[in-house]
Amino acid sequence: MKHLTVVLPALAIAGGLALYASGIDVARLPVPDASVTYTDRTGAPLGTVLGAGSSRIVAVPLRDVSPVFVRAIVAAEDARFARHGAVDVLALLRAARDVAVFGEARSGGSTIEMQLARSISPQPPSGSAREAVAQKFEQIALAQRIAIVSSKADVLEAYVNRIPMGGNVYGVEAAARTYFGEPAADLDLAQASLLAAIPNDPARLAPGGDWSALRARQRYVLSRMVALGEISPEQADRAYRETLHARRHETGIAGAAHALFFLSAAGPAGGRVRTTLDGGLQHFVEAQTEQVIAALGRFHVTDGAALVVDNRTGNVLAYAGSPDYFSQERLGRNDGVQALRQAGSALKPFTYELALERGTIRSTTILSDAPAAYAIPGGRLYAPNDYSGRFSGPVRVRYALANSLNLPAVQVLSQLGVGALLQRLHALGFSHLNRPASYYGLGLTLGSGEVSLWELVQAYSTMARGGDFAPLRLVERSAATTEQIGDPAYWSLVTDMLADPYARAKSFGIGSVLQMPFPAAVKTGTSSDFRDTWTVGFTREYTVGVWVGNFDGSPMRGVSGVTGAGPLWNRILLHLYERADDPPPFDPPLGFVKAPICATTGRAPEAHVPCPAVVREWIRSGTLAASPPVREVAGLRIVFPRDGDVFFRNAATSALQAREQQIALRAQGANGPVRWSVDGAPIQPDAQGIAFLPLRLGTLTILAADAARRARVSIRVLPAPGTSRPGFSFAKP
Repeated sequence: MKHLTVVLPALAIAGGLALYASGIDVARLPVPDASVTYTDRTGAPLGTVLGAGSSRIVAVPLRDVSPVFVRAIVAAEDARFARHGAVDVLALLRAARDVAVFGEARSGGSTIEMQLARSISPQPPSGSAREAVAQKFEQIALAQRIAIVSSKADVLEAYVNRIPMGGNVYGVEAAARTYFGEPAADLDLAQASLLAAIPNDPARLAPGGDWSALRARQRYVLSRMVALGEISPEQADRAYRETLHARRHETGIAGAAHALFFLSAAGPAGGRVRTTLDGGLQHFVEAQTEQVIAALGRFHVTDGAALVVDNRTGNVLAYAGSPDYFSQERLGRNDGVQALRQAGSALKPFTYELALERGTIRSTTILSDAPAAYAIPGGRLYAPNDYSGRFSGPVRVRYALANSLNLPAVQVLSQLGVGALLQRLHALGFSHLNRPASYYGLGLTLGSGEVSLWELVQAYSTMARGGDFAPLRLVERSAATTEQIGDPAYWSLVTDMLADPYARAKSFGIGSVLQMPFPAAVKTGTSSDFRDTWTVGFTREYTVGVWVGNFDGSPMRGVSGVTGAGPLWNRILLHLYERADDPPPFDPPLGFVKAPICATTGRAPEAHVPCPAVVREWIRSGTLAASPPVREVAGLRIVFPRDGDVFFRNAATSALQAREQQIALRAQGANGPVRWSVDGAPIQPDAQGIAFLPLRLGTLTILAADAARRARVSIRVLPAPGTSRPGFSFAKP
């Protein structure tokens, strides 16, 4: 007996400790996968992204719930909540008496702890009375585990965030926003009592169901509050007579579906999020994306995406990932803003800026737009082409960049180094260019790497700010930290080149969709086989980026950056200034002056040196050199091509491409107009007076003649070794 007096208390203590150890602290329960309601920057709703299981769940602290709702739900569901533990024995006995006398329970026996236990560990419907009793005991055991370690306040908070409120709506916050369009903190007595009525039978009582039954249950909730002294009969009467318009709010996605799902993938657990999007602009961009893509349908174009950014803040103002998110047939859920695609020529400006900054080239450098081959690892040659198949010979940096010539860009990168460019692109946020430099090779500047529209717009927005890098953002936060990348003066110089409509006239013409009635810099890009087209450009205030292509990777039919993405870019940028003043001009490059140079030598023009054209260019102060004294060359001479030059001709995929594989013929010292012929056949100049030689295989003799003299050179044209696709030719030497 003496041993029992020691053992029994010990067993009781051990049992209590074991029970406590198995307790469930509801404050530490994982937050349910909550739904998030998104608004534009003014607070206008864009839509709600549901939580797991397509549930509308929003978890909030108890302090963010109207106290009147807390009193209403306790009065309706568990009036003795503050005075009992996990189980209300009196309520259970009363319920058992009702079943024995009336054959059914006329009052609930479940406490809030028991209801919370049911929501945490839901059970299937019982098939028999025995199963129902077993489930009830399991529920009581779980409720006891909750009560033993959880405070009443924590239990109540967990409960109001999980109670079923009809359909896929759970918790008071989700219910308040869904049915009344306002947060739970703002509920008045009428609204609170109506919502507190729903959990008794959510399937039947939710707004949109049996309204008379819901109102009857609301009257019951108000009467219980009166009986408990929570409110007066007069308050209950006024609340019941108040006209309520309870209906489902924000049930769909009103706009920016791609942006909302992009945010929800890594966003907050729930609640209401104000984005940086401009609702009106978002609707315009979505509509224009759909219209432009539809107009391009005959060229086998099905998809497109657009992104608009405020350069001053990095805030995203519009985000359209496809023409129609909800079109399954057109793969509309693919997000063209985040998809990785070949960049085409859209990376060239960053090649030129870095080369200018490091002194590899100057603004006055003359580059070669002529066939060339570069040795690459593996004993192969890389022989890039120009998009048009035509070659212009010696060209200025401005002309080469503005007209998006491939061969000069590769020449610049070969001198700069692929590793240096890749490092700069990483600094600009191109995180998906994660292979080594050897993987991309010299084709990196022509689009051999895959990037996203998001990354491109982020980098161009950095250019618009003179190299001041800041990540793009879709949610307003505190001022983002910025980082200066490169020299602002050279960013301004490249911007000036991209904003020069006359510099790009040869490739794009004057008055194209790229030309704005106000200062705007722009660059296009077209990937191999016309699978991707890009147009990205900016004013001082906004950056607009557009991608056009096909999500299934199939090529478009002859659609380039200017004809594919350009029209949509044009519409969006014009719309931004329809009701606003024109943007201010770009700042001139600091430390530069504009000076005349010879277009063919890049030097200051002098009387003793022939110069067919004088142009003005930004140069570093004091760096422009005069042409060195040269021996006077009497009479006419051919300066391009040179005698003995060797050219590669790619296999043409069409008659048009065959005709476009041409080089521009240039001569100096002519006395009057120059007449050109090849192997005795005359060549007629174009409207600008430039003669182009169509390349054909063999040895060609080119003759230039003026009124008194002749000049002659011979060149060889060979088949391009191992040509695979435009811009990416590989062959063993």
